[in-house]
Amino acid sequence: MDAATVPYSLTRVGVVMTPHPDQPFEAEGVLNPGSGRTPDGTLYLLPRLVAAGNVSRVGLARVVIEDGVPVGVEREGVVLEPDRGWERGVGNAGVEDPRVTWMGVLGLHVMTYVAYGPLGPRTAIAVSPDLREWRRLGPVLFAYDDALDMDLNLFHNKDTTFFPEPVTAPDGTPSLAVLHRPMWDLSETKPGQGVRVPAGVSDTRQSIWISYVPLDRVIDDVSAITLWEQHRFVAGPQYAFEELKIGGGPPPLRVPEGWLLLHHGVTGKLESAFSQQQHVNYAAGAMLLDADDPSTVLARTREPILAPETEEERSGIVPNVVFPTAIEEIDGVHYVFYGMADSKIGAARLDRTGGGAE
Repeated sequence: MDAATVPYSLTRVGVVMTPHPDQPFEAEGVLNPGSGRTPDGTLYLLPRLVAAGNVSRVGLARVVIEDGVPVGVEREGVVLEPDRGWERGVGNAGVEDPRVTWMGVLGLHVMTYVAYGPLGPRTAIAVSPDLREWRRLGPVLFAYDDALDMDLNLFHNKDTTFFPEPVTAPDGTPSLAVLHRPMWDLSETKPGQGVRVPAGVSDTRQSIWISYVPLDRVIDDVSAITLWEQHRFVAGPQYAFEELKIGGGPPPLRVPEGWLLLHHGVTGKLESAFSQQQHVNYAAGAMLLDADDPSTVLARTREPILAPETEEERSGIVPNVVFPTAIEEIDGVHYVFYGMADSKIGAARLDRTGGGAE
């Protein structure tokens, strides 16, 4: 398959959520939602709500659908607060950027989120049967792999999302698979330590990795889903719109070609991980991963399939950002929900090129 042959495109359908002036939790934006359906089939977003001082919470908002198209939301409160010590630092706090995957094999929604705590951004997990009541399972831990000559627990990590179905891990074990993005600059945590990378890694730019969790362990005890192992590189920056770094987006979608992964690519100039970026450009691309071995990239887009072009995408808390984080099917059509300039939430229809809506 040619490197650019990813037969999917995105078409904007509009803004679905804007900060409400009477909601103090939304003073600095609504963005980067997870999504899911309650047991009765109702579609919800779980948006990141940002209060003054860049303090984030996870909300719950029912999606308003007209003629099969998402057009707005009705708020139903907050489901996750940064109220644990490891989610709050001095001068920073937050539960950020939830990705939510329905795991049929577990009968649970699995949320990965960024706990913005004392040492910076760290991945954590919570689970829920109904999207309303969430049980924290705590921060993620990476099992040591001597072949990497590196402890992945040392690094900040973001953009984590689980596959919705079990896959076969490299050791042949039926497993849950999760994508993540290690951040190799240890100076963000302890000044002077510099950039460190695992054995065999030569490109220090932030890239997409995959890890696995044996399924039988999680079925026995769901808290085992926080211990990840068998870490593998998946994809790094390759094309112009990904010059600085890339990261995963919504939970991968099973399609005839394999797994469709929407991702973001970043250009511009990066500031500290502890600051809101002002000189970057985030655009969305797409990859196809092998159905049997999702660590293998079959194809990827050379150009973005969605880039900041509208006023809502170009002007905001962090300008020039489209950041896809959720994907849902409505009446047989898939819609992608994405952050717009870290300020609002938009939706785009996913189409199969030459084959109608997918």
